[in-house]
Amino acid sequence: MKLFRRAAVGAATLAIGGLLATATPSAAAPSPTLAAPDIPLANVKAHLSQFQSIASANGGNRAHNRPGYKASLDYVKGKLDAAGFTTRIQQFSSSGTGYNLIADWPGGDANQVLMAGAHLDSVSAGAGINDNGSGSAGVLETALAVSRAQLQPTKHLRFAWWGAEELGMVGSRYYVNNLPATDRSKVSGYLNFDMIGSPNPGYFVYDDDPTIEKTFKDYYAGLNVPTEIETEGDGRSDHAPFKSAGIPVGGLFTGAERAKSSAQAQKWGGTAGQAFDRCYHSSCDSTSNINDTALDRNSDAIAHAIWTLGAGTTTPPGDAYENTADVAIPDNGAAVTSTVNVTGRTGNAPATLKVDVDVRHTWRGDVVLDLLAPDGTAYRLKNSSSNDSADNIIATYTVNASSETANGAWKLQAQDVASQDTGYINSWKLTF
Repeated sequence: MKLFRRAAVGAATLAIGGLLATATPSAAAPSPTLAAPDIPLANVKAHLSQFQSIASANGGNRAHNRPGYKASLDYVKGKLDAAGFTTRIQQFSSSGTGYNLIADWPGGDANQVLMAGAHLDSVSAGAGINDNGSGSAGVLETALAVSRAQLQPTKHLRFAWWGAEELGMVGSRYYVNNLPATDRSKVSGYLNFDMIGSPNPGYFVYDDDPTIEKTFKDYYAGLNVPTEIETEGDGRSDHAPFKSAGIPVGGLFTGAERAKSSAQAQKWGGTAGQAFDRCYHSSCDSTSNINDTALDRNSDAIAHAIWTLGAGTTTPPGDAYENTADVAIPDNGAAVTSTVNVTGRTGNAPATLKVDVDVRHTWRGDVVLDLLAPDGTAYRLKNSSSNDSADNIIATYTVNASSETANGAWKLQAQDVASQDTGYINSWKLTF
């Protein structure tokens, strides 16, 4: 996970690489929904040992534009090629040559692409085994489990390992920015896994997309392991470019430089007052810097999400009410609202009222969003966050509004609570 900096990342001259391997997806019918397999912890740790050996043989790290990164990519690619994936390396330039690795599993609906990814680069200070060998290894072993099961999901599965994340999500941003609009619209979700084996772990779930969030929360509820909403990594990892492009995102995280609270230690074990990862971005981020239980649980959770979300079950949309008029949001100013008038309904709003929001803003972390019911009751959609460095808020929120009368003037309220950045409400929609 990259260090948070508010300063903009310098522009880079980027060039796309070619397709290194091709294959024609099979036309087999989707398999019925099956339970995800247990991901062997020993296999995941074997990948981490390989990353450690690669770093040790290449100056102690696997950083962007260093030989350890390319060797790590070659290792992952070799495993995927042998397992029957179609792989390609995407090349870009940013203070040197960088590479993304993209792996497609044959079959599935090409108009519904489920992606899972992790950044493969370390910082130059160390081997980066938790950050982010852990996520890279968990995603790799899940992909290999897909191959072992010869899974035939409804959706098309795509896995990715990103370069230059530590420089500001350069690789993943390059991938998203170079996806044609038609291909971008086919990505039904992106799952991000950055630091999933922290030695003093917490169990954090991204709260960006309700369906993806529920998938992970349901998994952990089945283990009787409590979770918390992930806030430390907002805007700091590879989900951010996808989210800015309007693609639903989710993921898991076990904590970085923040200290574990007493309440969290009581809930999860570990040491209160100590960082979730004391070796974050340091030379001691080695194979000894991993909590096996967290790594095992999160690797299994990745597989659960791929098997569950890949099944592609859908719910028919309800009646929608939309306002597409632009409303300027004053910089560090008073709250503004945009109104949707709902008429002709009976009874109350649903417990799963969907609120689709499209807010264009140069620093989304400054913005607070609320849904105001006709009687003025406020439902918080999004808090401000100094760590949320991405631009734009293009997201779907689910609100339990079952105590509210459906008919009336519903309002989206937006307020910019910090200076220097501007934006506007582009559109928003209620779906009953």
